[in-house]
Amino acid sequence: MEFFRRDTNDFLSRLVTMDEKWLYHYDPETKQQSMEWWNSGSPRPKRFRVQKSAGKVITSIVWDQVGILLIDYLPKVQTINAEYYSSLLVQLKDILKEKRRGKLTKKVLFLHDNAPAQRALATQKKVAYLGFQRLDHPLYSPDLAPSDYHLFPGLKKQLKDRHFSSDAEVIAAAETWLDGQGSEFFLIGLEKLEQRAEKCIELRGECVE
Repeated sequence: MEFFRRDTNDFLSRLVTMDEKWLYHYDPETKQQSMEWWNSGSPRPKRFRVQKSAGKVITSIVWDQVGILLIDYLPKVQTINAEYYSSLLVQLKDILKEKRRGKLTKKVLFLHDNAPAQRALATQKKVAYLGFQRLDHPLYSPDLAPSDYHLFPGLKKQLKDRHFSSDAEVIAAAETWLDGQGSEFFLIGLEKLEQRAEKCIELRGECVE
């Protein structure tokens, strides 16, 4: 909140956020989404339990108020550990040098979650070495994670109930949707953070939604 109150525009211009998401080859509709109209004289439609496809890929997405900076897909034999995560941070620094040099000059405000790889000492050292300023993020707080409350819901809706035959197909669909979002979409997502942070403080850490 201190950064927002000091200079909102400066905060937003320096902010970079990163999070991970599973992309499924098939992610079925929820029960509520699949509800059908029926009248009292009609038999209730049968429901079959449908599960998410075993085919899936995990993606790490980094973005700011302008748009997507980095998308990475975890190799099947790899796990997200401190070494892997740190390598993504190095890639991000190179991308920022090319696309957002002014952000590096002002010093990047880096917001990510508190998963083990992010909390690891090696990762924290890498963040500091690269010149990023890490923003505190409470444990288990999707309310304060821009990807969770803004970016991923739209992406999930776009992929929901569609069948993909391979990682390449679901990746292409995800990137098509992400590429179609203008800078205003990303800015709005980060602007919501101030209001959500204030609400979280007001509720003493309880869920915003």
